[in-house]
Amino acid sequence: MKLLFSVILILYPLTVYFGLQYLSLNSILMLLLLITIMRLVYSDDNGKKIGGMVTLSLSLVLVLSWLRDDPNGLLWYPVLCNIILFWLFAYSLKQPKSIIERIARIKEPDMPYNGVVYTRKVTKIWCIFFLVNGSFATATVINGNMQVWVLYNGLISYILMGLLIASEWLVRRRIHNEV
Repeated sequence: MKLLFSVILILYPLTVYFGLQYLSLNSILMLLLLITIMRLVYSDDNGKKIGGMVTLSLSLVLVLSWLRDDPNGLLWYPVLCNIILFWLFAYSLKQPKSIIERIARIKEPDMPYNGVVYTRKVTKIWCIFFLVNGSFATATVINGNMQVWVLYNGLISYILMGLLIASEWLVRRRIHNEV
């Protein structure tokens, strides 16, 4: 169930785009509200904080759209997701272990000091990514062109994220091979 809800939320831009073409605003709002509630119910303890923030942000755009009877409120969800992710990654830099270090320690519990330094750098890179990506997501909302919004938030941003993940993986492999 968690995977299904995650896929639906990843496909959010397409859901909004096609939903608004074929359903009423209230229908799409109810569908998205049901998805967010089910996502929160089915998230495990580790995902409650993130799931709760995602649910809160999606609920905020749903309520905004409903109160204003305007689908444009739905377009702010990717912006809010980038803000949340930036905040989580930036906040983790003030903790003893950054979010990337915690993820890396699942596979490598006895990480050497240079690994810790590296993971902090990667966490900073992700912070920059979320700031830039969120800025572009904001620009697509302000632009007002639904096709541009869907193209960027439903495709280009995921390609950029995939390129960052792949680049980091290649750099990490290279560093590991040199050691």
